[in-house]
Amino acid sequence: MKIKVLLLALGCTMGTLGAYAQKGVDTGTQFGSGEDSVRCITNISLFVPYAKAGNYKDAYEFWKIVYDECPAATKDIYLYGVRIMGWKVAQEKDPAKRKALIDDLMAVYDKRVKYFGNDRRYGKDWIVSRKAQDYLAQMGDNADYNVTYDWLKEIVDEKGDKTEALGLSLFAFSSMKKMVADPNFKEQYIQDYLKVSGALDAQYQAAQAANNKKEADAMMAYKASVDNAFANSGAADCETLQNLYASKIEENKDNLEYLKTVISLLRRMRCQEIDAYFAASGYAYKLEPSADAAVGLAKQAVKAKDYDTAIKFFEEAANMETDATAKADDYYMIALLVFEQNSYSKARTYCRKALDENPNYGNAYMLMGKMYAATSKSVYPDDAVLARAVYYAAIDKFQKAKEVDPSVAEEANSLIASYRAHLPSTEEIFMHPDLEKGKSFTIGGWIGESTVIR
Repeated sequence: MKIKVLLLALGCTMGTLGAYAQKGVDTGTQFGSGEDSVRCITNISLFVPYAKAGNYKDAYEFWKIVYDECPAATKDIYLYGVRIMGWKVAQEKDPAKRKALIDDLMAVYDKRVKYFGNDRRYGKDWIVSRKAQDYLAQMGDNADYNVTYDWLKEIVDEKGDKTEALGLSLFAFSSMKKMVADPNFKEQYIQDYLKVSGALDAQYQAAQAANNKKEADAMMAYKASVDNAFANSGAADCETLQNLYASKIEENKDNLEYLKTVISLLRRMRCQEIDAYFAASGYAYKLEPSADAAVGLAKQAVKAKDYDTAIKFFEEAANMETDATAKADDYYMIALLVFEQNSYSKARTYCRKALDENPNYGNAYMLMGKMYAATSKSVYPDDAVLARAVYYAAIDKFQKAKEVDPSVAEEANSLIASYRAHLPSTEEIFMHPDLEKGKSFTIGGWIGESTVIR
């Protein structure tokens, strides 16, 4: 309706304005002036209905006039422009002409950046992300990933963590493809991956904080795709990472930010048994004690079987850690080490600390159950029936473990079946004054927990 009214008004004054006609592309205005503004608005009113109906053939001529003469008139020029040009690409069979049309299609995105790149919702990063996506789809096996990498690197450098998620994902993908073609690009790919992974993490956390489940799920899907690609890229191999970072850590031993980045990467990739991880942790700890650095030193001590030192550093890490899940991991590691020293009560204390931080920590329940079963005879050295009754408490822990953590269910079920076969028989329970089916029984010794005889 607005266009029709404007057309009518301009039509009534064409004679007056004819002498002042100027195209929008020349004046930097939305429609231009005089007859050219009428020509612009007229062709918008002609191409849009055709394009909406999917009739790109008839839309093209009118669209092209608007695209060339008044490119700032409306975003519809670009919304439908990529569809119109995509249709033209699909119609062309000659490879050279098709490539030229793909270049023209990419130019539509470039012009949208020029005239509408500051749009708050669909700005430059959003536009360039779709440009890269369209390019890869159109070029297929002939795509040049150096091209998409350069396009996307520019927006990632500009926007950082705020970069549109599709752009981040395609940037990581393009970087990986460059690394596949050129092994010397491996370190840069790792750095690009870390940047993208961190940005997607930040966007996921922001979506969660805003209770935007749809957005959070989308960010998690992007993150999973990027992480899986990295894990399968060959860049994530621990031996490769050791060879890549060993000398660089020495060169950057006074560069705390670099050391933190390396520690974070190696921890994430579960490469915590290599010398590069230990070296980076040691240098970082000297510069600034932190939870991540302390964990690295603890792991190094574990490898050397210096358990007292390992426990010391895991304690430090837990005290400095701000993430509950990581703190639970530290406490659980201490529990394992104390268990190795046969200090069962202390090990259970650390299992409980881990569960205080992460109630779904199945392995903590599993360890307690294993300790109960392993020490049953020492708790009741003179009574074989009561010793086997301890298995009820062990089974309780295994049951709890699989309830809170499905990842341990297979092992928990196996142990439950194994110990259930050795529980006191009905006859033994009947003949034993301390035991009664369906009743509570408090286990003595260091365990000191109640269970139900069944």
